[in-house]
Amino acid sequence: MVKAAVLGASGGIGQPLSLLFKASPLVDELALYDVVNTPGVAADLSHISSVAKISGYLPKDGGLERALTGCDVVVIPAGIPRKPGMTRDDLFKINASIVRDLVTGIAQFCPKAFILIISNPVNSTVPIAAEVLKNAGVFDPKRLFGVTTLDVVRAETFTQEFSGLNNPSDITIPVVGGHSGETIVPLFSKATPALQIPADRYEALVKRVQFGGDEVVQAKDGAGSATLSMAYAGFRFAESIIKAVKGQTGIVEPTFVYLPGVPGGDEIAKATGVDFFSTLVALNATGAEKAINILDGITPQEEKLLKACTEGLKGNITKGVEFISSPPK
Repeated sequence: MVKAAVLGASGGIGQPLSLLFKASPLVDELALYDVVNTPGVAADLSHISSVAKISGYLPKDGGLERALTGCDVVVIPAGIPRKPGMTRDDLFKINASIVRDLVTGIAQFCPKAFILIISNPVNSTVPIAAEVLKNAGVFDPKRLFGVTTLDVVRAETFTQEFSGLNNPSDITIPVVGGHSGETIVPLFSKATPALQIPADRYEALVKRVQFGGDEVVQAKDGAGSATLSMAYAGFRFAESIIKAVKGQTGIVEPTFVYLPGVPGGDEIAKATGVDFFSTLVALNATGAEKAINILDGITPQEEKLLKACTEGLKGNITKGVEFISSPPK
């Protein structure tokens, strides 16, 4: 039996993500939680003839506790998009507070669940989650993941013209670092099967993977962001976690983890100078079995990208940690 919860289930990512969970034969019970509309979303999805028993909760009447109790996997897409007149710092404080409060609930009601953070900025919200779990005495680094799968999905899609594959997901392209702008580092040199990207296309391709979200915002005329593709990517990673929990072996996914707490992570932390980093991670029934260092032998261009990435990541991570240690007033 697998119980999954989506926290932020009524939002632009949460609704399609919940649909994918409801349609999955891997999920036996699905709990939805949000501050508005969740019973309606759950009622709508309950008409789908699939395995998962579904329920929807609001904050009243102990909704968060009821949603989380007995959960094996919790996915958090909760948060608000940036609105006109809102600074990035304003947005950070709101979303950071949302993640802090939801993870506090997880620490209380399902401390052994696998936690998958989608809420932006992932580079900061995952360290926030780690600090909350540490303070509650229940932090298991092998069970906390930042979802960076959308960067991988974009890399697969945007390189299809070079791979020539009918199904772009048949290629494996490691994307390391973080989950925003220049902290995203696609390692095209490590692609399997191998890729040949023309020199005059390389820079634009990297930029497109790093800032692909801007394309969607522009196409939606500023009225939305990448919600559907993020939901797909979030479920793709969650599905891998659930398969590993059920005993499937050989599953390797890129994800943003706390390196010192994952076997193999110390080597990557030493090479990058950061404690949180997205890298290939082997998954098993206990979570992150091993962090895989694929940085050896990268190209000079990729080394340059990695340097810019780690400089940005350090500030993002510190901002998350300090949000808990020295809360803004």
